[in-house]
Amino acid sequence: MKFVLFYHSLISDWNHGNAHFLRGIATELLQRGHCVEVYEPTDGWSLRNLRAEQLPNSLMGFFEAYPQLLSRFYNINDIDIGAVLANADVVIVHEWNDPALVRQIGRHRARSTHYRLLFHDTHHRAVTDPKSIARYDLEHFDGVLAFGNVLRDIYLDRGWTSRAWTWHEAADTRVFRPMMREPEEGDVVWIGNWGDDERTRELKEFLLDPVHALKLRARIYGVRYPAPALGALSKAGIEYGGWLPNYEVPRMFARFKVTVHVPRRPYCEALPGIPTIRPFEALACGIPLVSAPWDDVEGLFTPGRDFLVARTRHEMKEAIGAILHDRKFARTLANQGRATILGRHTCAHRIDELLDICRELRLSRPMEHKPRKAPAFMEERSL
Repeated sequence: MKFVLFYHSLISDWNHGNAHFLRGIATELLQRGHCVEVYEPTDGWSLRNLRAEQLPNSLMGFFEAYPQLLSRFYNINDIDIGAVLANADVVIVHEWNDPALVRQIGRHRARSTHYRLLFHDTHHRAVTDPKSIARYDLEHFDGVLAFGNVLRDIYLDRGWTSRAWTWHEAADTRVFRPMMREPEEGDVVWIGNWGDDERTRELKEFLLDPVHALKLRARIYGVRYPAPALGALSKAGIEYGGWLPNYEVPRMFARFKVTVHVPRRPYCEALPGIPTIRPFEALACGIPLVSAPWDDVEGLFTPGRDFLVARTRHEMKEAIGAILHDRKFARTLANQGRATILGRHTCAHRIDELLDICRELRLSRPMEHKPRKAPAFMEERSL
């Protein structure tokens, strides 16, 4: 089949975590013999910021890591949607696209029956900024791929779509795997962006304070760290490594003994069951993981076996200490976490799920598109 994918960026993962999963599913589709075309805007903010970093080989590194992947750039003012979708079988449009593009593709789908059209949501805006999601005209879409049950149900309950499936992110195990013979560089590594104060308090409680108290060698990678954040890292004795290409993450995990997962607040408070892609990738690399609290209501993992959970600053110190001082326990934890990823949470598993959805859509009758309800942010209801 021919898959046409519209995403913010394939090439740049600068503050753009969805590029991780996109690369994995595009690679898996290609490996299975499907045709894949990925479209990204010429003026995408992620790629602009990556270029502004002026780091040597920042773009060449992507092409070396993913020689089979190619992005097709478009300008929204002159893209020929008819030509792009002429031979498509499945079209997926990510939620970080211009509403005008979403509307244009939807109108094309209303006149065309040869492909199925899906909207893909991998963010918390449906809860934290519902007006932004309500702007998308999904009337002629065949359904929504949501990266958690709670998000799927929001789309259905608010009338933004009449059909939705849960499609969790997962690890690209061709890239995210244990790396041997890497030189040791420290105890704790954390990879993540600052996040607009969505987890400032949590990072201090579950990362900075425990590292400082235990006097560990630690390093943080990520972008958008303001001066106060950099000052807090320095005060805690943590090295700041700046932007790290996501395909280099496995090598960095191999140089440290443990990593930590600190979810953003919206996922803990409003979207339980959605861990984001970072834990999938860490566990796939075989590094022991300690997580700040999040509610695994969908049973993706077995907390306590796949990774440890720390509910307080004190518990985080104890968990990290146990991993650092008992290497047999650390190996057992890491092996179990990786086994769970390989058994349930790879990009290959997600492509199996996607192909099942495609078969379901082909076997079902053409959808009768229903008028959307009033935007849910105007309704008097709580989530």
